[in-house]
Parts: sequence; C-alpha cells; structure tokens
Amino acid sequence: MECKSYKQEATVVILVTGRIDAVTAKDFEQECGSWTAQGENRMIVDLSGLEYISSAGLRSFLVVGKQIKAAGGTLTLAGMQGMVQEVFDISGFTTLFPAYPSLEKALEAAG
Repeated sequence: MECKSYKQEATVVILVTGRIDAVTAKDFEQECGSWTAQGENRMIVDLSGLEYISSAGLRSFLVVGKQIKAAGGTLTLAGMQGMVQEVFDISGFTTLFPAYPSLEKALEAAG
C-alpha cells in the first residue's frame, strides 16, 4: 500500500493505492493521524487506486472516522471501484461515510 497526501484548500486528500490489509492498515491510520494531530478534520480518501481491502482495513476506516468525528470533521470516500466498492457496500460503510464516484465530485461537495 502507498499513501500520498496533500492539502487542497481546507481539505486533506489522501490517495491510497494497492492493498489495505492487516499488514498495512496501521500505516493508513498513521498517515491520517498525522493530519488530525495538526488539527485537520476534513479528509477525503481517494480509493481509485485501491485494489483490495480486508476487515483490518475496514477497521482502520472506523478508527480514523471516529478521530475525525471527535474533532468535529468529516471523512469522505471517493473513487471506489469493483471489489473495493462491493466490500464497502456490503459492510455498510457507505452509509457511515459520505461516498462519491470520483475525487473531483468529493471536492465539489466539500466546497
């Protein structure tokens, strides 16, 4: 898994590629946590390059989402495709977090 993150206006964008599983889930949490530690509470995770997510990966989204919500912010998902989309749908995570078909749409909604 690889995470690249940057700030676009008032929103942090995290581009995740590869796989989020038991081995890489903590890395994802740390990447997001470094931004929340700086006071950032609006995050969009671009999952267009994510090929696989395990239950450990889903748990990481709950952890990060909880941190951001506690800080008064929102965690938004963008660009899910194929099996990743199915996993998020079946697990109900698309009802927990706002989800958009692309990063562009998510950024538009973030204002």
